[in-house]
Amino acid sequence: MLNKYQDLTLCISLARINYASCGGVNPPQTHPHATKILIVLEGTLYVGFATSNTENLLFTEVLYPGDVFVFPVGLIHFQFNIGKINAVAFADLSIQNPDEITIANAVLGSNPPINPDILATAFQLDNDVVKHLQARFWLNNNLRIVSAFNIHRIAVYLG
Repeated sequence: MLNKYQDLTLCISLARINYASCGGVNPPQTHPHATKILIVLEGTLYVGFATSNTENLLFTEVLYPGDVFVFPVGLIHFQFNIGKINAVAFADLSIQNPDEITIANAVLGSNPPINPDILATAFQLDNDVVKHLQARFWLNNNLRIVSAFNIHRIAVYLG
Protein backbone atom coordinates (compact mmCIF):
# COMPACT_ATOMS: atom_id res chain seq x y z
CA MET A 1 0.00 0.00 0.00
CA LEU A 2 2.81 2.44 0.87
CA ASN A 3 4.36 2.11 -2.63
CA LYS A 4 1.10 3.42 -4.11
CA TYR A 5 1.88 6.84 -2.57
CA GLN A 6 5.62 6.81 -3.14
CA ASP A 7 5.55 9.76 -5.54
CA LEU A 8 3.48 11.81 -3.09
CA THR A 9 6.07 11.78 -0.29
CA LEU A 10 6.91 15.16 1.21
CA CYS A 11 10.09 14.93 3.26
CA ILE A 12 11.03 17.72 5.63
CA SER A 13 13.51 18.23 8.46
CA LEU A 14 12.51 19.54 11.85
CA ALA A 15 14.99 20.86 14.41
CA ARG A 16 14.58 22.10 17.97
CA ILE A 17 17.15 24.82 18.65
CA ASN A 18 18.08 25.91 22.19
CA TYR A 19 19.84 29.28 22.48
CA ALA A 20 21.88 30.32 25.52
CA SER A 21 20.69 33.49 27.24
CA CYS A 22 22.29 36.87 26.52
CA GLY A 23 24.01 36.10 23.24
CA GLY A 24 23.37 32.50 22.22
CA VAL A 25 23.78 32.42 18.47
CA ASN A 26 23.08 30.17 15.53
CA PRO A 27 25.86 31.75 13.42
CA PRO A 28 25.58 32.88 9.80
CA GLN A 29 24.83 29.86 7.65
CA THR A 30 23.08 28.78 4.51
CA HIS A 31 21.02 25.80 3.43
CA PRO A 32 21.66 25.54 -0.33
CA HIS A 33 18.69 23.25 -0.91
CA ALA A 34 16.09 24.34 1.64
CA THR A 35 13.87 27.13 2.84
CA LYS A 36 13.79 27.40 6.64
CA ILE A 37 10.75 28.39 8.69
CA LEU A 38 11.58 29.35 12.29
CA ILE A 39 8.93 29.34 15.02
CA VAL A 40 9.90 30.87 18.38
CA LEU A 41 8.57 29.05 21.44
CA GLU A 42 10.44 30.86 24.24
CA GLY A 43 12.67 33.91 24.49
CA THR A 44 13.50 36.79 22.18
CA LEU A 45 15.52 36.31 19.00
CA TYR A 46 17.06 38.81 16.61
CA VAL A 47 17.04 37.07 13.23
CA GLY A 48 17.87 37.98 9.68
CA PHE A 49 19.10 37.08 6.24
CA ALA A 50 21.06 38.86 3.54
CA THR A 51 20.40 38.79 -0.17
CA SER A 52 23.35 38.00 -2.38
CA ASN A 53 25.40 40.17 -4.70
CA THR A 54 24.28 43.35 -6.44
CA GLU A 55 22.10 44.73 -3.61
CA ASN A 56 23.25 42.74 -0.52
CA LEU A 57 20.17 43.77 1.45
CA LEU A 58 19.82 42.74 5.10
CA PHE A 59 16.35 41.80 6.35
CA THR A 60 16.01 41.52 10.14
CA GLU A 61 13.30 41.15 12.73
CA VAL A 62 13.00 40.71 16.49
CA LEU A 63 10.92 37.61 17.22
CA TYR A 64 8.91 36.79 20.35
CA PRO A 65 7.12 33.57 21.38
CA GLY A 66 4.65 32.60 18.68
CA ASP A 67 6.37 34.59 15.93
CA VAL A 68 7.40 32.94 12.66
CA PHE A 69 10.15 33.94 10.21
CA VAL A 70 11.02 32.50 6.79
CA PHE A 71 14.61 32.27 5.53
CA PRO A 72 14.59 31.85 1.72
CA VAL A 73 16.44 28.95 0.17
CA GLY A 74 20.19 29.44 -0.15
CA LEU A 75 20.47 32.83 1.56
CA ILE A 76 22.88 33.48 4.44
CA HIS A 77 20.94 33.82 7.68
CA PHE A 78 21.40 33.89 11.48
CA GLN A 79 19.59 33.87 14.81
CA PHE A 80 20.81 35.65 17.98
CA ASN A 81 19.26 35.51 21.45
CA ILE A 82 18.93 39.09 22.70
CA GLY A 83 16.92 38.07 25.77
CA LYS A 84 17.99 37.47 29.35
CA ILE A 85 16.53 33.96 29.36
CA ASN A 86 17.27 30.93 27.21
CA ALA A 87 15.35 30.84 23.95
CA VAL A 88 13.82 27.86 22.16
CA ALA A 89 12.68 27.64 18.55
CA PHE A 90 11.67 25.01 16.04
CA ALA A 91 13.08 25.15 12.54
CA ASP A 92 11.30 23.43 9.68
CA LEU A 93 13.43 22.88 6.58
CA SER A 94 11.71 22.18 3.29
CA ILE A 95 13.74 19.13 2.36
CA GLN A 96 14.84 15.93 4.07
CA ASN A 97 18.58 16.61 3.75
CA PRO A 98 18.90 20.41 3.70
CA ASP A 99 22.70 20.61 3.99
CA GLU A 100 24.13 23.35 6.16
CA ILE A 101 27.13 25.51 5.48
CA THR A 102 28.25 27.55 8.49
CA ILE A 103 29.94 30.50 6.83
CA ALA A 104 32.70 31.19 9.38
CA ASN A 105 33.63 27.51 9.63
CA ALA A 106 33.75 27.10 5.87
CA VAL A 107 35.78 30.24 5.21
CA LEU A 108 38.07 30.40 8.25
CA GLY A 109 38.18 26.76 9.30
CA SER A 110 38.72 24.96 6.00
CA ASN A 111 41.26 22.15 5.81
CA PRO A 112 43.70 22.96 4.33
CA PRO A 113 43.24 26.66 5.12
CA ILE A 114 42.37 29.17 2.41
CA ASN A 115 45.40 31.32 1.63
CA PRO A 116 45.29 34.29 4.07
CA ASP A 117 46.13 36.68 1.19
CA ILE A 118 42.86 35.76 -0.49
CA LEU A 119 40.79 36.26 2.66
CA ALA A 120 42.61 39.47 3.60
CA THR A 121 41.76 40.90 0.20
CA ALA A 122 38.17 39.65 0.21
CA PHE A 123 37.39 40.94 3.72
CA GLN A 124 39.71 43.98 3.55
CA LEU A 125 41.64 42.80 6.62
CA ASP A 126 45.28 42.64 7.55
CA ASN A 127 46.88 39.22 6.93
CA ASP A 128 47.74 38.92 10.64
CA VAL A 129 44.05 39.31 11.56
CA VAL A 130 43.10 36.57 9.09
CA LYS A 131 45.81 34.24 10.43
CA HIS A 132 44.62 34.91 14.00
CA LEU A 133 41.04 34.06 13.05
CA GLN A 134 42.09 30.91 11.18
CA ALA A 135 44.10 29.75 14.21
CA ARG A 136 41.02 29.94 16.45
CA PHE A 137 38.77 27.73 14.35
CA TRP A 138 36.44 26.46 14.79
CA LEU A 139 34.07 23.84 16.00
CA ASN A 140 34.83 23.91 19.75
CA ASN A 141 35.92 27.47 20.37
CA ASN A 142 33.69 28.13 23.39
CA LEU A 143 31.39 30.58 21.64
CA ARG A 144 27.89 30.94 23.02
CA ILE A 145 26.35 28.99 20.20
CA VAL A 146 23.13 27.05 20.22
CA SER A 147 23.25 24.40 22.90
CA ALA A 148 21.42 21.81 20.86
CA PHE A 149 20.50 21.27 17.25
CA ASN A 150 18.58 18.04 16.81
CA ILE A 151 17.28 17.28 13.36
CA HIS A 152 14.48 14.83 12.91
CA ARG A 153 13.50 13.76 9.42
CA ILE A 154 9.82 13.41 8.87
CA ALA A 155 8.16 11.80 5.89
CA VAL A 156 4.62 12.97 5.33
CA TYR A 157 2.57 10.73 3.10
CA LEU A 158 -0.28 12.36 1.21
CA GLY A 159 -3.28 10.32 0.39
